[in-house]
Amino acid sequence: SASSATTSQINALRSAGGYLRVGGFSHQGLIEQLEYEGFSNEDATYAADNCGADWNMQAAKSAEMYMKVKGLIEQLEYEGFTAEQAAYGADSVGL
Repeated sequence: SASSATTSQINALRSAGGYLRVGGFSHQGLIEQLEYEGFSNEDATYAADNCGADWNMQAAKSAEMYMKVKGLIEQLEYEGFTAEQAAYGADSVGL
């Protein structure tokens, strides 16, 4: 329960909430992102297990983002950019 959570678990949970609001993450992907941020596997797993995420909704968010990226990259390639340049362009705008 949250009342028995450590400070680092609570911090990981807060961070997880921020990630879930902006992008689509799988349970494992969220753990890996939190670990990348510096949380221990235990704290990251706690956060993923207790964040209340609707993983189906997260999958839908992720799919939507990939569709936007794919569409943008295809459009840039159509305009004559290389695949590498198109991917860089998509990355530069946060996709």
